[in-house]
Amino acid sequence: MTIKPRLHFTTIWNMCFGFLGIQFGFALQNGNVSRIFQTLGADISDIPILWIAAPVTGLLVQPIIGYFSDRTWTGLGRRRPYFFWGALLATLALLVMPNSPSLWIAAITLWVMDAAFNVSMEPFRAFVGDMLPEDQRTTGFAMQSFFIGIGAVVASALPWVMTNWLDISNTAPAGIIPDSVLYSFYTGGLVLLVSVLWTVFSTKEYSPEELRAFSSESEREDMDKATTLSGPQQIWSDFLNMPKTMKQLALVQFFSWLALFSMWIYSTPAVTVFHFGSDDPTSSLYNQGADWVGILFATYNGFAALAAIAIPLVARLTSRRIAHMINLCIGGIGLISFVFIKDPTLLLISMIGVGIAWASILAMPYAILSGSLPAHKMGVYMGIFNFFIVIPQILAAAILGLVVKSVFNGEAIYALVFGGACMIIAGFATLLVSDNAAEDVS
Repeated sequence: MTIKPRLHFTTIWNMCFGFLGIQFGFALQNGNVSRIFQTLGADISDIPILWIAAPVTGLLVQPIIGYFSDRTWTGLGRRRPYFFWGALLATLALLVMPNSPSLWIAAITLWVMDAAFNVSMEPFRAFVGDMLPEDQRTTGFAMQSFFIGIGAVVASALPWVMTNWLDISNTAPAGIIPDSVLYSFYTGGLVLLVSVLWTVFSTKEYSPEELRAFSSESEREDMDKATTLSGPQQIWSDFLNMPKTMKQLALVQFFSWLALFSMWIYSTPAVTVFHFGSDDPTSSLYNQGADWVGILFATYNGFAALAAIAIPLVARLTSRRIAHMINLCIGGIGLISFVFIKDPTLLLISMIGVGIAWASILAMPYAILSGSLPAHKMGVYMGIFNFFIVIPQILAAAILGLVVKSVFNGEAIYALVFGGACMIIAGFATLLVSDNAAEDVS
């Protein structure tokens, strides 16, 4: 068995750079799709079900893409073809979304957009596992978190920047998407495509023969056996035989992403009503609030980028489990604080906590998980792991609208409090996870 060489910092930088563009598009989606839906006539109680396209797409696409990317080898390599084609499709969807003529066209476009993000995103996770030895994986996933944070900071702030720096209107007649949002999505499409192409053409992947050489004898035997099953059979078999660590992380992921989806869906209606006092998408106050949500999202992503730099150090000083638990609890407190803060400017402080949690969510579970996965199934297992991200999102899309309407009396701010409680639960669930890999990773 050959040991994987440690890679230079610039190599890790190049292989993770494409995540900047993917998250640029993803942040535009998270920060503005609810706003687009409301502008096109959606009632606040209908917003969660309109969002259901995103998690359902991930549930279907990620394990399939993971399975095929494990078995792909072309002139572009193993994972990079998926980066490339996913980026092209996502760019087209970003151009279409703010031009949607109706609510249902926007909902369908969200479906296509999220599918494209998933086609690119899932192989990026497996890419780190392919390329890096165990003692560099925390650094690799933290580097992805850094680029995710940087991309999302700029993307989340873009509508506000368009209005306040470039004097582009953030209001429009009923049913029309403001120009500030329109041009933000155009910019996002360009950034996404360029950054992913940078990774595609600046990074060389290990060949199937080299990856086999890096595998143990038992892993090679498992590779040979895996070819006897069809794709659906293999995915189902792998699902039933998940490593113990993966099963334990499932609970952590479930509550973490239930919290995040609550925030993404309800931040705009919560802040525009609770802090700015308007639920009318054509009003100046509503659009000021919606723009401010972009700044808040930029804030949490900015601190996520900074936190990503510190994550490997904190993991070495404590453990990956303890570090993740602390970070999630800080994020939960940040979300809960929204209901106690009246001045929207002070919400920036709340978002510092959310950013710390976000950086950890994007790095620590994958760093812990990758050490328990067979190398030749890195893609399919990363795809299956996504089940525990999208299932809580589907649940949130299905029931949160009813909960907000019936239990919270239509007050979206309490959906954020609910999300904060879920994040704290996820933090304590981390203590139940077995991390068999060495904790003194870099």
